[in-house]
Amino acid sequence: MDRLKDKIRDIPDFPKPGIIFKDITPLVQDPKTLRLAVHQLLYPFLGQDITVVAGMEARGFIFGSLVAWELGVGFVPLRKPGKLPYEVETVSYDLEYGSASLEAHNDAFKPNDKVLLIDDLLATGGTAKASCELVEKLGATVVACAFIIELDFLKGREKLTSYPIHSLLHY
Repeated sequence: MDRLKDKIRDIPDFPKPGIIFKDITPLVQDPKTLRLAVHQLLYPFLGQDITVVAGMEARGFIFGSLVAWELGVGFVPLRKPGKLPYEVETVSYDLEYGSASLEAHNDAFKPNDKVLLIDDLLATGGTAKASCELVEKLGATVVACAFIIELDFLKGREKLTSYPIHSLLHY
């Protein structure tokens, strides 16, 4: 995992003072490290009955679509409101300062779909929990959640106790 950690760049005071942003751009720019990250994300789920991968906007699209491709299954984008052209289902959730929502097409999942949820970062867990709720609201089952980075001190995992969690890097 040191190879992956070496490709995560710390950006101080972004997006606001006091925050140290974990920038994955160097990781995705390096094909060998990107491939390693994707394989490490999906490895625990090989042989499981996963039928779909879902990823949250926006960096979850990068890793989620690559994991889906490697597993030979489809990918469902979980989007910010107003980005999808068809009928949608919406889940709203609270943020530290305000609220946000995620949407998916109302026919994105089949009732028996087994979903692996992918994102780049698990912080407070709000987005991941809302994503799980959205998948389940649409009739599918969340098999597990997988992340490149988990910020342990924010305890996001505590909001996801109903799901197995796989994180590659811990800070």
